[in-house]
Amino acid sequence: MFIYSVKATTLKFAAVIGAAVISLAAIILLVPDYTPQTTAAIAQTVSQYNYEKIKTNEDRVAFLKQFGWEVEGEVKEEVTLKIPAEFDKVMKTYNELQKRSGFDLSKYKGREVTRYTYKITNYPEYDGEVLANVIIYKNRVVGGDICSADVEGFIGTFEYPRDKLKDENSTTENESTSEGSESDNVNR
Repeated sequence: MFIYSVKATTLKFAAVIGAAVISLAAIILLVPDYTPQTTAAIAQTVSQYNYEKIKTNEDRVAFLKQFGWEVEGEVKEEVTLKIPAEFDKVMKTYNELQKRSGFDLSKYKGREVTRYTYKITNYPEYDGEVLANVIIYKNRVVGGDICSADVEGFIGTFEYPRDKLKDENSTTENESTSEGSESDNVNR
């Protein structure tokens, strides 16, 4: 005959573990799927642009144009580079910028890509030189940015800065409204 004795503390411990497992399972089953708003917004934005079959200079220029950018026709710089196998702090920060655009360069660690740089000619409210970098892997855009060539410049995504465009439009509207009001006053 086999006799096994169990202390009350062992039973309490098993009961607590069992309750925790049941609670966790209930939470997983009852909580609905959650997709953050930012992820959904990025997916919607990314789906409206063409990132595939970018083979020629004209394709790259057309790619940038779909975001609203105008560039000098010829590529300013073409560089083949290797995405690092391990990301340092700078590369991690740059990849976070890429993720805001729906890209993820960590998928291309250790691979050779080509970066094409173009001079932007229509960046609003900025007098310095602005560049567009388009990163291509196997005829597909896998990353890139819009940046200032100045030391104290900026870097951003491919998205055209709509807030600056709104400022320009509201200024134009205000000016035309003011002019319209003056002409209305003269006609009265």
